[in-house]
Amino acid sequence: MTLHLWKNFEQVVSLQGVVSKDGRKLIPSDLSIIPNGAVIFSDEAILWVGKSNNIPKQFDIDYSDSFHGHVLLPEIIDSHTHLIFGGDRAHEYAQRLNGVDYQEIAKQGGGINYTVSETNKLTYDELFSIAERRMHKISQYGIGSLEIKTGYSLNIDGEIQLCRIIHKLKEKYSPRLRIFCTLMAAHAIPPNYNHSADYIQAVAIPCLEMTAKEGLIDFVDIFHERGYFTDEDLEKIASTAARLGVALKVHADEFNDNHGAFFAAHFNAVSADHLLKVSNAGINALAQSKTVATLLPGTGLFLGKGMANARQLLDAGVKVALASDYNPGSCHYDNLLFLASIAAPSYKMNLAELWAGITFNAAGALGLMTSGAILPGFLPRFSIFKTKSFEHITYTWGENTFVQDKRYSETKV
Repeated sequence: MTLHLWKNFEQVVSLQGVVSKDGRKLIPSDLSIIPNGAVIFSDEAILWVGKSNNIPKQFDIDYSDSFHGHVLLPEIIDSHTHLIFGGDRAHEYAQRLNGVDYQEIAKQGGGINYTVSETNKLTYDELFSIAERRMHKISQYGIGSLEIKTGYSLNIDGEIQLCRIIHKLKEKYSPRLRIFCTLMAAHAIPPNYNHSADYIQAVAIPCLEMTAKEGLIDFVDIFHERGYFTDEDLEKIASTAARLGVALKVHADEFNDNHGAFFAAHFNAVSADHLLKVSNAGINALAQSKTVATLLPGTGLFLGKGMANARQLLDAGVKVALASDYNPGSCHYDNLLFLASIAAPSYKMNLAELWAGITFNAAGALGLMTSGAILPGFLPRFSIFKTKSFEHITYTWGENTFVQDKRYSETKV
């Protein structure tokens, strides 16, 4: 077993207090910051974390490195993206700035179905190249784990192809990047279907069964919203996913209160995402469940729809994550760290809530039990920043001080 020692960090932000509270009702001290910190880890697990002047002697260290002028945090996790798509929707953004509503644009033939038509024009290789380029850019912000949804093909062959593209990305970039595939065939209803139930039966369910059988997917998601997919559609997807052993995610309560958060908790979804219009009943249901509330601040900003009531969710004891929702129509922006930094004041989040939202709680939104903190037994997945204090990372908006993982260029002891 190869052991690494990283020492002399200005700070190690361990999140021990966050973990002890399961990411709920956090106060700033729950970040559990270790000054002059150090960590010992193998390729499989963190073995020790503490101060650099208290490094234990019993470990037979193979590689050692010193990090003066840097801070160590758990890797940043983006648990909600739609990054595989063709074309763009700049013309729609201009329409919205000129007063046309998102849902009206969709009725006019724009929205998701426009991106579907642009995506379906591209080959496997073209889509893979686009996804790879976008993913590489995102990784430069300190993001080490990334969820990617399908949903821009909306036919069986195309949705399976998108899953295979994501699977190829997994194979190529693991373990440096962890990639998770979410089947979202239930993203919109193509114009050749009259009813959502017909599309669910003809496309979404067969896609789910085929991709689950091939082991291509980690999650399944559905856009539970008026004009998209109904309570009955959600129940059909949830019951099929449960039978197949696939974890559920739900796009919930984005434009209207559709009881989506309640249903997500009821079906034991790993996350309920968006929640701009979530009700008190939905918040209470989430607070009493293991379902993570994933807020997507970029979407509210991009659409001019306002922001989710993060403070009410947090105060109720809901486990809250933040994600980018990077996509061509409702958030054409990919930097989760920047989005979290600018959203936190509006969300009235303290620093523990902010950082838990993009590390430990984001891990929970992907069903990861040993990620998102720097503690013995957790996976050795880190984000290193060149700065004297972690506070500067979210203070200086848009400045990227992330440093790539140095474990492959360390000095042999």
